[in-house]
Amino acid sequence: MADIALSLMVLCAAVMTVAAFFAFRRGDRKQGALMLVLAAVLAINVAIWTVPGPGETLSDASEGGG
Repeated sequence: MADIALSLMVLCAAVMTVAAFFAFRRGDRKQGALMLVLAAVLAINVAIWTVPGPGETLSDASEGGG
């Protein structure tokens, strides 16, 4: 279930980045900036969820080791 949530978050971050580009082109600078902030927050959340903790390797994390 976490894989689906992470995938949706990455997809939403990409869509928000594209939408921010179009908002900037339309002249909605405030809305575009807020979309970029949201995309950054989503990307940071994905990074927090996927980066292994101290003393743990990526292979340990993928195998379910803790």
